[in-house]
Amino acid sequence: MRDVPSGAPSPPITLEIVVPARNEADRLPEGLATLCAKLRTLPFGCAVIVVDNGSTDATAAVVRAWRSPIPVRLVQCPPPGKGAAVRAGLLATRAALVGFCDADMATDLSGLDTALGLLMTGHQVVVGSRALPASVVQARSDPLRALGALVFRRIVRRMIVDVTDTQCGFKFFAGPIARQAAASLGSTGFAFDVELLARCRDLGAAIDEIPVIWRDVPGSSFSVRRHSFTCLRELTTIWRTLRAEHAAARRAAGRATSLRVLTVPRQMASVLPPPLPQPDLPHRVTEPL
Repeated sequence: MRDVPSGAPSPPITLEIVVPARNEADRLPEGLATLCAKLRTLPFGCAVIVVDNGSTDATAAVVRAWRSPIPVRLVQCPPPGKGAAVRAGLLATRAALVGFCDADMATDLSGLDTALGLLMTGHQVVVGSRALPASVVQARSDPLRALGALVFRRIVRRMIVDVTDTQCGFKFFAGPIARQAAASLGSTGFAFDVELLARCRDLGAAIDEIPVIWRDVPGSSFSVRRHSFTCLRELTTIWRTLRAEHAAARRAAGRATSLRVLTVPRQMASVLPPPLPQPDLPHRVTEPL
């Protein structure tokens, strides 16, 4: 347990956790209490950032009134969408280690010790996965939701990023990687995790998955019937965006290589013999490299 004597300066913040929240006034007090209790057991300074994503209830008031040894601050994010909220929260961080989890704390915080242990030994991205054999999933029986999740995972792994569970709301990062990836994030909806992880991968970070204990908490704002088509449309946009960026990067790399090859003779001109006279040839226009 980490206790700071009264009047003593607060320890520097090593870990910041983002909690996106939209109309979570009822569930947020219990979630914050659980999270802050866990963070108090860690041997370094921690803080929580709650991102109010355009709530129409008392979510912001709950955060403003919150009192805890763990600093909890409010960030307002009017643009709708969980992706927009997480992006705003990650960009508001300054700590060496950052992460995000859901307001309902559906993922048991026992996984935090494993995630932080990996990050503190040099790993850069650690995500919880409900699909790993060692994970414990306490979910209501919903065949439609299970089928939707299976299809979603297969599309993601085939087309974008090879991660068994991109949608578990339990992800932790080296701070610089998270902030750089979040700055480029264009997805604002429920599929934002896919783009965030793909951008971390494109920055050179390996993605480590850990087993988690997860329970299906009633009150989720995600609905298979209402959001499945939107998620598939988001995935298509993410795939097209990343493919275009990768193609542009390859073209730029090709041009740079061609320029390096063409400049070698000029650099060697001073040590090479003069060229032999050439006969007159018809003028020929070639495409630029």
